[in-house]
Amino acid sequence: MAQLPNLSRELRPAQVLIRFFVRMSILLAFAAFASIGFARGLGALLWMSIVLCAVVGTMRREPPFGAALNHWDETVAYAAVFALVSSFTHSVPA
Repeated sequence: MAQLPNLSRELRPAQVLIRFFVRMSILLAFAAFASIGFARGLGALLWMSIVLCAVVGTMRREPPFGAALNHWDETVAYAAVFALVSSFTHSVPA
């Protein structure tokens, strides 16, 4: 009987980057229609994405500082965008 090849669970960096940008475009589209405003809506969606990616990275047992891109790297990217968005949100007086 023929053996199936051992497929790696790691994705190529291009696949992870495409996944990140597709998710970001979906978040931007949903934030555009948020009733609490674009920046606050995007901040809330980014916070949920941070938590989701951390949970998925934990469940898949991905190494946080591995050589390949994974959900932990997406978590850091979402956190960086969240910090940028929240700096604009908090700098404007209500």
